[in-house]
Amino acid sequence: MILTALNDYYQRLAAAGQVPTAGFSRQNVSYALVFSQDGRPLALDDIRDISAKKPRASSHIVPFDKARTSGPHAYPLWDKTAYALGVTAEKRDDVAKQSEELNARFALFKERQQTLFGSSDDPELNAFLRLVETWRPSQLDQLPGYNDEVLDANVVFRLEGKRHYLHENNAARAIWIQSLQDTEGVLGRCSVTGEIQDLGHNHPPIKGVNGSKSQGASLVSFNADAYESYGHKKHANASISKHAIFGYTTALNHLLRTNKDNHQRLTIGDATVVFWAQAADTSRAEAAEMFFKALNEPPTDAQEAARLGSALAQVANGTALSETDLGLAGDTQFFVLGLAPNAARLSVRFWCVNTLEQLTRHFARHRQDLMLDPLPWKGALPPIWRLLYAVAPSRDGRAKAEDIPPHLAGEIARAIFTGQRYPQSLLSNLVMRFRNDGDISGIRIALCKAVLTRNARLAAGQQSPIEEMPVSLDPHSTHPGYLLGRLFAELENAQARAIPNTNATIADRYYGAASATPASVFPLLLRNVKNHLAKLRKGNEKDQAIAGAISRSIREIVDGLDERLPKSLKIEDQGRFAIGYYHQTQARFNKKKPSENTETPEDQGDAQ
Repeated sequence: MILTALNDYYQRLAAAGQVPTAGFSRQNVSYALVFSQDGRPLALDDIRDISAKKPRASSHIVPFDKARTSGPHAYPLWDKTAYALGVTAEKRDDVAKQSEELNARFALFKERQQTLFGSSDDPELNAFLRLVETWRPSQLDQLPGYNDEVLDANVVFRLEGKRHYLHENNAARAIWIQSLQDTEGVLGRCSVTGEIQDLGHNHPPIKGVNGSKSQGASLVSFNADAYESYGHKKHANASISKHAIFGYTTALNHLLRTNKDNHQRLTIGDATVVFWAQAADTSRAEAAEMFFKALNEPPTDAQEAARLGSALAQVANGTALSETDLGLAGDTQFFVLGLAPNAARLSVRFWCVNTLEQLTRHFARHRQDLMLDPLPWKGALPPIWRLLYAVAPSRDGRAKAEDIPPHLAGEIARAIFTGQRYPQSLLSNLVMRFRNDGDISGIRIALCKAVLTRNARLAAGQQSPIEEMPVSLDPHSTHPGYLLGRLFAELENAQARAIPNTNATIADRYYGAASATPASVFPLLLRNVKNHLAKLRKGNEKDQAIAGAISRSIREIVDGLDERLPKSLKIEDQGRFAIGYYHQTQARFNKKKPSENTETPEDQGDAQ
């Protein structure tokens, strides 16, 4: 289904002239060799893009038939200097063997050009063939415009006095297209299009996936007998036509392009995410794609963020997407693909197909599941990358991308895009982080609440939001885990009031044990709090009032607990413990400061 959707998208791109047609590929080219009518090399033109600080290769649509995976292969009218000119920057100890290999590659390039264009009467092609026939690698460094950066770059060719390059010559293109049609192939039913077509087995590399090799990686590949269930007939192992192979790889490489104007690509953890829309017209599709981008990378402009948040709130309350002021068509078909590197191949982290309406409802539900009061983030919705950082170890209030647990990015993104359960490992990781680094931040608590709320809702089979976990302090909750978290926060508060400059709080010493095995820790803490309260009662009038308030709060919480404390709490209840602790702490903090939709002091380390 993924290949079919990509091939369909290619057809729309090709019809709009946005991607190369079959038999051609967009490649990065750095130099053009200029030659005369009689085949003499004249100069090297630097055709790199110099708009940035550092020159970058420019993009050109050139003839392309298959990727160079194993064994030598030359391309028509362009190639790397090792093939097109017989030179390389690589230095080997065995100079003679290297020279032999370079001569063989250039000979292969020359043979390919002569085979394709030898019978043509086009003047430009004839001049090019004379150049290839008489070319000597030693001529390269004598040409005007030569520098060492030429070596191993892609080069094209241009006849003196012409403004176009040789690969853009109409006669050359016609010959190349005809040669592809004349190639004998194996007919079969294409599993992508369902039609009887010429089957292929050379799948061009996919470039642009973060962490994959610079030369690209394969989405579909088989390079050993163990993977060829039909023997050596590779086309039978993956019954895909040459046209469909070209279509899906071209569309995917287009989506993965690293241009600044590409708004169809995201990075979520170790996953590179691409997405596209299918709508009645191009403008609607682009509007849907920009909206999806904003959902995952919220706008920095406060007014736009508020507008997006308002629309999500309306959708969560049952309003159709088309009825919001965003002006989007809810029936737009939307596709999301997450890819990650896996050796020489690519693995699919997730694949989501849905209408824009339903996709937005999933995001709105995700926003509701995360909701806390006050909000521990700015804007309409915290981006997924920030959620992932919250799961990584916090060192001095900061986390690193390499510490994010593998595969978690794809699992969380899939849950958000599809409305399914968050991964259970997310809750386990959060509880471990609470215990190990003591950073009980708002964004972590929001994630913890989201997991528990969604699990309860889906288990009950309900489609409307439920308040299984409150967004702020719930004094009426009777859940032991939640109550014990609140109690722990009050015990810590008593210690902090009585001993302001203590080196280690009870949270530093006892949080892990208190949240996992309450019966082993709380009796000790309850005995110690009597000493803290007694010290406060001996202080000034303010301290005495504080002691009275803490004492009443502790008594109210303890009254809601069973006489016998639980020996242990399961992982979900440890999550509730953290939420109760956070709510109680925030309620105390908010008595001093009015509620604002800004980051709290505990969350300053979340922003990366």
